Amino acid sequence: MIDMLSLLPQYTPDEFDSRHRLVIVAAQRAKHLTQGAKLSGPSRFTKETTMALDEVLRGKVKYLTGKEARDAMKEAKRGKEGESERLAMMTGEDAREIKKELSVYVDDTAKPAVAPAEE
Repeated sequence: MIDMLSLLPQYTPDEFDSRHRLVIVAAQRAKHLTQGAKLSGPSRFTKETTMALDEVLRGKVKYLTGKEARDAMKEAKRGKEGESERLAMMTGEDAREIKKELSVYVDDTAKPAVAPAEE
């Protein structure tokens, strides 16, 4: 059976330990591109998925595996938790300021109940 990736001139067989990793890395890069990430250079392709695969095959996308990937995920999670803690510890003054700013956009004052007309 022929490995289709080996037919691509940009592909170096030792770069990826499996086709699955190539697909996962390219899918993540395509997601970043659709969310507005910049290309690593000019591309002859127009679709984000093809541009992502091209970048990955040319070695323009760096990725982590194993312990490095797990450590990076833990670090990212800690950063998100720190942001949540910072928001939770806001003082009453901060909360009032935010509410004041939001009141420009949202009117949450209670409306008086309208009594039905008596006959």
